[in-house]
Amino acid sequence: MLPFELSVGSTQALLAGSAVALAASVALIIRLRRITPEERERRRRLEVNRHRRSVEGLLSEASPEMIHYQYDLRGVSYFASQDVSGLRERLPADPSRLIGPVSVRYAPKNPANSIVVCEDWSGLPAPVPEFEKTEVTEENMRCN
Repeated sequence: MLPFELSVGSTQALLAGSAVALAASVALIIRLRRITPEERERRRRLEVNRHRRSVEGLLSEASPEMIHYQYDLRGVSYFASQDVSGLRERLPADPSRLIGPVSVRYAPKNPANSIVVCEDWSGLPAPVPEFEKTEVTEENMRCN
C-alpha cells in the first residue's frame, strides 16, 4: 500500500465525518435563518449588558425609533445610534426630553458595540415624577 492510498475503513470514516460536518452546517444555517432581525438585536443588547462595562456619554438626538449618542473611551470618541423601536415602553412619550448625559454600556472586546438602554438596564436619566396637584389651603400656606 502506498502512503497516500486510503484503506476502506479510513475512507468510510472520512465520509462519515464529512456527513456529520455537513449536517451540522445545515442545522446551523437553518437556526440562524429563523432568528429575526429584532431578536438578533435583542440578543446583542443583552450580551452587551452582560459585560457591565460602562462609561458616561451624551445623548444628542432621540426619536421613538432611534437614539443617537456619543462617548469617549481611552482617548477615542465614538458616535453611535441604537434602534429603540422595540423598547418604547422604557422611553418617555417625548424621547427628545432625554437629550443630555447618559450612561453607555459597551463590549470590552469591541467598544464600538454599545447600548444606552435594554430590557434589563437603562442608562437614561431617571424620569422626573409629575408634581401632584394639591389644593392650596391656608394650612398648606402656613407649612411652606
